[in-house]
Amino acid sequence: MILNLVLIFGIIQILRKLDLEDPVIITYIRLAYFVSQIIILALYYVISLKIEKSNDLTSLKYVEPAKPFTNEQPKPVKTNYRDYDREKLQEALKTALTGAGIMMAFHLYFNLTQPLALQSIMSVKTAIQSPLAKIHILGQKAEGDLRRPWKNPNPFAFGEANQPQVDKQAIKRAEKAEKAEKNAKNKDD
Repeated sequence: MILNLVLIFGIIQILRKLDLEDPVIITYIRLAYFVSQIIILALYYVISLKIEKSNDLTSLKYVEPAKPFTNEQPKPVKTNYRDYDREKLQEALKTALTGAGIMMAFHLYFNLTQPLALQSIMSVKTAIQSPLAKIHILGQKAEGDLRRPWKNPNPFAFGEANQPQVDKQAIKRAEKAEKAEKNAKNKDD
């Protein structure tokens, strides 16, 4: 977190010294952003190849937390490492593409160049620091913070309430609640 702040402030200081109205500098910043997005897509492609190659079918059971501000109950999930990693890779890819679209809209419609320059570096840093990259690219073991299921990186989620749970009691409670919900639906039909 502190490293991110230092990096952001450092980039901002460098950008203050540049003339962000100069078409040549804007072209270089656009090129840097385009290259960063290509790097991210290439990284995700390599990760997908590594996921398929490892084909890790180790069983994984956890309780997916309920979405905030809904009446949904936490859901038990039974999967394996390969499918879990595929799902997280799809989420990361969707996030990267959505972010790129929003960033291009900000740049093209509102002529904001500074966020484009910031995202050229921060998006690559975020992709490289993801659990997927740490495990499949950097070769780190899936222990500690890298143990699946990974914690949700939502900075607005307070406490453990919005995190996946792996303890047996939570899984049993969620399975029991899911069965009760299905039975209630069957009685209504």
